[in-house]
Amino acid sequence: MTLSEFITKLDDIAWGSVVLCLLVGVGLILTVSTKFLQFRKFGYAMKNTIGKVFKKQKAGKGEVTPLQALTTALAATVGTGNIAGVTGAIVIGGPGAVFWMWISALVGMCTKFAEVTLAVHYRERNDKGDWVGGPMYYIKNGLGKGFGWLSVLFCIFGFLAAFGIGNATQVQSIGESIGSAINALGGNVQGTIISFAGNEFTLCNLIVGIVVAVVVALVLFGGIKRIGQVTERIVPVMACVYIIATLVVIIANIGHIGTVFGMIFKGAFNAEAALGGAFGITISTSITKGIARGCFSNEAGLGSAPMAHAATSETDPVKQGFFGIFEVFMDTIVICTLTALTVLCCYCSGGNEIAWGTSGGAAIVSASLSSVLGGSVGSVILALCLALFALSTVLSWSLYGTRCFEYLFGTKASIGYKIVFILFAIVGATMTLSDAWNLADALNGFMAIPNLIAILTLSPVIIKLVREYFQAHKSKKETE
Repeated sequence: MTLSEFITKLDDIAWGSVVLCLLVGVGLILTVSTKFLQFRKFGYAMKNTIGKVFKKQKAGKGEVTPLQALTTALAATVGTGNIAGVTGAIVIGGPGAVFWMWISALVGMCTKFAEVTLAVHYRERNDKGDWVGGPMYYIKNGLGKGFGWLSVLFCIFGFLAAFGIGNATQVQSIGESIGSAINALGGNVQGTIISFAGNEFTLCNLIVGIVVAVVVALVLFGGIKRIGQVTERIVPVMACVYIIATLVVIIANIGHIGTVFGMIFKGAFNAEAALGGAFGITISTSITKGIARGCFSNEAGLGSAPMAHAATSETDPVKQGFFGIFEVFMDTIVICTLTALTVLCCYCSGGNEIAWGTSGGAAIVSASLSSVLGGSVGSVILALCLALFALSTVLSWSLYGTRCFEYLFGTKASIGYKIVFILFAIVGATMTLSDAWNLADALNGFMAIPNLIAILTLSPVIIKLVREYFQAHKSKKETE
C-alpha cells in the first residue's frame, strides 16, 4: 500500500459508516435523554438566540458577546461545503442525500447544544485572562486525569487539521473564486503561471495567499475579541447575500418545487428511481453521502465550535447551548437546503444540465444562479460568497488550531503556531498536494471520536444542567 493509498484509507475511515453511525448514534441518545429538547424548545431557542440578535450586548476582557461567539462558530461551519459540498453529495448520492442530510442535522442540533453547554460549564481562564474551553477542557475538568490522553488526541488532531481544512484548502478556494469572478467579468487570471518546487500555480493564487496571510495576522493577533468583531460583520452579510440569491432562483423555478421534494423523499428510500437510474445510485450511497455532508457541514459532534462558544460573556451554559441549536439549523436546514433546492429546481428546468455533467459542485451552483440572474452576475455573486465563506473559515480555524496548540504547549508557545499558520496561507495557496488535504480531512473527522466519548460520558451533567435551568426559569416566571 502506497502512502497516498494509506491516507485515502484513513480519510475513508474518518468519514466512513462507523464514525458516521457514532455521530448520529450519540445525537439520538442525547435527543432521547433530553426528551427531544431541540424540538420541544425549538421556539424558545430561536427566541433567545436570533430573536435577540439586535439587543445591545457587552463583553468583558478576554471574552466575546454571545452573538460574536455564534458568528465565530458559524464562520467555520458555513463554508464552501455548504455550496460545492452539498451539490457534490447530490451528484454522488442523488437527491435522497438531502433527506439524510436533514436527519443528521435534526439529531445534530442536540449534539451541538450538548457540546456548547459543556464548553461553557467547564471552561477556564488562560494566562492572558481569556476564557478558553472545548472538548479538551470538559474532558480534563469533567472526566478527570485518567482521560487526559483523550484531550491530547483531540488537540493533536485539531491543530494539525487546521492547516488543511481551515487554511490551505480555503485559501485555494478564495483564489479560485476570485479568478472565476475576474473571468466572468471578461478578465483573465490564467495567463500568468508560476512554477516553483515542482508545483504550478497562478499569480492570482499567490497574491490571494499573501493578502489572506496579512488579514489573518491582523485579526489573529488581536485575539478572540477581534476575531469575534470581524466575523460578526462578515457572517451575516455573506449569509444574507447567498440566501437572497438562491431564493430568487428557487422562486423563478417555483413550478418545479413539488417535483424536487418528491425527488428528495423518493430518493431517500429508492435512490435509483428518483433519477431514473441515470446515476446508478444506491440507497446506501445516498444515506452515507447525505449524513456525511450534514455532519461535515455543521460540525455537530466534531468539537470545533465549542472552542468559540467557550469565550462567550454568557455565564449560563444552557443559555449559550441554545446557540448551538440555531447554528446547526441555520447551517444545514437553511443554507444547505437552499443550495440543494436551487440546483435541483434548475435540474428539473434544464437550467444547469451542462454543468451537471461535471463533478464540480461549485460549477453546478454557478450555472444554476446564472440561469436566472445572468451569466456574469450569477458567477460573480457565487465567487464573492465562496471567497467570504472561505475567509471566515480561515479566521475561525486559526482560533481553533491555536486553542488546541495552546492546551498542549502553553500560551506563550501558541505565538509560534500563529506565525506558522499565517505563513502557511501563502504556502497553501501554491500547493496542489491532494494527499495533504485528504490527511487534514481525516484528522478533522477523527476529532469527533474523543469528543463524542466525552459528551456521552458527561450526558448526566447535561441533563442536570437543563433541568436546573428550566426549573430556575419556571420559578422566575412564577415570582414575576
